[in-house]
Amino acid sequence: MADVHTGEAPASEEPQQHADPRRWRALVLLCALQFMILLDMTVVNVALPHIQDSLGFSESGLAWVVNGYVLMSGGLLLFGGRSADIYGRRRLLLIGVGLFALSSALCGAAVSQPMMIVGRIGQGIAESIAAPASLGMIALLFTDPQERTKALGAWGGIIALAGTSGYVISGVLTDVVSWRWIFFVNLPIALAVLVLLPRMVSESRMVRAKNAKLDLAGAVTSTAGLFAIVYGLLKAAESPWGSAPVVLPLAVGAGLILTMLIVERRATDPLIPLSFFANRTRTVINGVALLFMAAFISYTFMMTLFEQHILDYSPLQTGLAWLPLGIGIGVGIGLGTAFVPRVGVKAVAGVGYIGAGVGLALTSMITVESTYVGGILPGMAVFGLFAGLSMPAATNAALHGVTAQDSGLASGVQNTALQVGSALGLAALVTLALRGAGEQIQRGVAAEIATTAGYSTALRAGAVLMVLGGVLIFALLERVATELRDPVAESVEQAG
Repeated sequence: MADVHTGEAPASEEPQQHADPRRWRALVLLCALQFMILLDMTVVNVALPHIQDSLGFSESGLAWVVNGYVLMSGGLLLFGGRSADIYGRRRLLLIGVGLFALSSALCGAAVSQPMMIVGRIGQGIAESIAAPASLGMIALLFTDPQERTKALGAWGGIIALAGTSGYVISGVLTDVVSWRWIFFVNLPIALAVLVLLPRMVSESRMVRAKNAKLDLAGAVTSTAGLFAIVYGLLKAAESPWGSAPVVLPLAVGAGLILTMLIVERRATDPLIPLSFFANRTRTVINGVALLFMAAFISYTFMMTLFEQHILDYSPLQTGLAWLPLGIGIGVGIGLGTAFVPRVGVKAVAGVGYIGAGVGLALTSMITVESTYVGGILPGMAVFGLFAGLSMPAATNAALHGVTAQDSGLASGVQNTALQVGSALGLAALVTLALRGAGEQIQRGVAAEIATTAGYSTALRAGAVLMVLGGVLIFALLERVATELRDPVAESVEQAG
């Protein structure tokens, strides 16, 4: 894997004799970066009412503070991942971090609605560049199966920590200082990455034929297709599923993705080699990741609204209420990291998905009379534990068989699945909850009772999605060896 340590793509790959001694320090820095990026996906939710009051957003306009970010990051992740493989993962990562810092500063200093929306769009573009390059580096730095499992377990832990602590951090900053600091807090982390990363990680890129170029046709069709699909899913939250604002972009997006597949079959240097999807383990786990994120993001969104609107929690109380989820996910990740080498990816991921579905089913029993301890905490504990259990196995499966050629692409595909799954969950499950509540209110049911019933219905649907994901894993996932093998790791052992 010589390209991990060279600035230019070599003519052929040579096996790496020794693991990079800087890899664990680099992992800490990459995890800090991932924490910063993911934090901005959660801290904004609690602060939205304050941003609305400060900048005078309408309800529809405020949605673009979230949607502008999701649209750009979801649409450009594949392009960002392949660009990192071709032009250098460290280079693309530094560019993404720099853009993220500038965009965060713009959001924090925003004095108008366009200024905020442009900043959020910039953050989304930056994530699409930085996130695939970052995870791709981990795949290359940790070639030993056991070390890779530990590294990806830490990576999953950061995802859980950012996903839950974001509510706490946002509540504290919004209540005590100002909503602007949920963006300014990114700047010192970004600065540390820009200064330290070049000293810890060497440049790496895929081996390409001389004069080969980025597949622009594939890049345009895949990016535009994903953009249109995510946009259509987001529009479904405010328009009927059969309406033109939803159907038209979804149809255009599907047509563009089909066009991309045709283009990729004929391209000499494709953006996404179709052989990448020949690995059934990667294909299945990325498919069920859509179901996982649809259920996960809807759960956190709806329970945040339940806590604030039904239980009358303040932003800070809401943030603190999510701490047990983070603890549960952290414990689950530790167990998953230990179990994967012993019982394999398939068993750990499948049990994790089904167990998380049970946690959502428990949560779906909430009523307006529910308390936090009796109605929310039991399901949260079960969901967090089993969701965390699945994370190391799922991330390992998404990178199964990935070599230095395609680590950025594999990371981009995984992140795209997570983003599209999030958009799908918000469009489908949250819409299911709100429309169900609206129908009951029209029949004369009290607003709080109807809203809670709508949340319960959507949570049960989320539970079904999680269990379905687990069943698909058991039915379709290949039986991967208990210690994951890939061509990079095998070449290292053979060289030794």
